[in-house]
Amino acid sequence: MHQAGLSQKYNRWGWLFVSPGTVLIFVLSFYPMLHAFVLSLQTGLGNNLRFTGIWNYFRLFQDEIFLNSVSNVFIYLIIQVPVMLFTALILASILNYEKLKFKGFFRTLIFLPCATALVSSAMIFKSFFSIDGIVNVMLLKADIISGPINWLTHPVWAKFIIILVITWRWTGYNTIFYLAGLQNIDTSVYEAARIDGASPARQFFKITLPLLRPVILLTTIMSTNGTIQLFDEVKNLTGGGPGNATITISQYIYNLSFVYNPQFGYAAAVSYTILIIVSFLSFIQMKIGDRT
Repeated sequence: MHQAGLSQKYNRWGWLFVSPGTVLIFVLSFYPMLHAFVLSLQTGLGNNLRFTGIWNYFRLFQDEIFLNSVSNVFIYLIIQVPVMLFTALILASILNYEKLKFKGFFRTLIFLPCATALVSSAMIFKSFFSIDGIVNVMLLKADIISGPINWLTHPVWAKFIIILVITWRWTGYNTIFYLAGLQNIDTSVYEAARIDGASPARQFFKITLPLLRPVILLTTIMSTNGTIQLFDEVKNLTGGGPGNATITISQYIYNLSFVYNPQFGYAAAVSYTILIIVSFLSFIQMKIGDRT
């Protein structure tokens, strides 16, 4: 009886400590999600809201700007995420090398872009790729181009610059995850492989990658979710231009809510497409990760 009473006491105290966080999560996360779903089934503003069912969701398939934003997001996703994660893995392997000097300095240097203020980094890259920026100056001096290029108003090059900025900003963040995973691998595994004559490349593919699989899965899901919800970099660099050539789903939601005539119901429906896409891709990645 004494043991059962003690267990109940611990359970009560446990629920007491957990309850504030649970309430905050419900109020700040789940309630807004439910409210947004109800709003996505309505049109109009304020007291003029009308229930229209799933009409907003049917409208998505006829909206060229929305379809363009989805296409842009998947272009960023397909190109940027693999390049970023592969680069982060290579950098982590180099930083984990036991004979490397000044490890702390290099780790700080690689992580620094992630800690840089977004507006500051956007302004720096804007100046780099402006008409009279350092990129055009260097390319002109090297006779690679015949005249300056307006990078941020070109529909293809603007996407390339956004991918470059995202990769520069978040590679170091993922490098820290991989470095932590590498440091948890017992060095005796590599020593045994070297004794058996395994080359560094074979050790990387047969030992490092399989043992880092949970970390790779985690960073892949996080990077995918972050790219699908991409907003800040595009907003600060191109504003979605030229002509919606770089617009993302999140920026389109912002425009529907605060730039165009307010369409909060339709914006809520667009926001739920992000939830659906993220959930679907995360589910696929989890299934693939479990099989490999």
